[in-house]
Parts: sequence; C-alpha cells; structure tokens
Amino acid sequence: DAVRVVRESGLPHRTDAMFTSVEGDWDEVMDVVRRAVAAVEERAPRVSLVLKADIRPGVTDGLTSKVETIERHLAQ
Repeated sequence: DAVRVVRESGLPHRTDAMFTSVEGDWDEVMDVVRRAVAAVEERAPRVSLVLKADIRPGVTDGLTSKVETIERHLAQ
C-alpha cells in the first residue's frame, strides 16, 4: 500500500529490494511519506519507517544520475 502511494504521487521514485526512494521538494516528499504511513496504518497495527534524506539544493534527477556516474566509473 505504501509503495502504491509513492507510485501514484507522480514524484520520481525507485523501489528496490530494500527501500523505496522518492525524489522531490521537501514538502512534497514529506506529504507522500505521511500518506504512505497512513495507508499502512489502515491495515496494520504497527508501522516501521526508515527515513534518510540527501538534501542538495539545485540537484535534480539524483536517482538516475548517481547510478549513471557509478556505471561510468565502472566502465573505465
């Protein structure tokens, strides 16, 4: 349910084996986090949340660009 909220948010995101990453303006992302937690609360008696923020003004498309940088370095 939480991942569905993230996917429907329209914000850039990526889900992998361990985490769902969301990229965007602080208020937009925190609203998605709040709504994702609320969605889980509707179905479960307990919600566990791990939140890590990488705040870098002026940086966009970090989800893709970081991976591209790693791939570029590995190709050398």
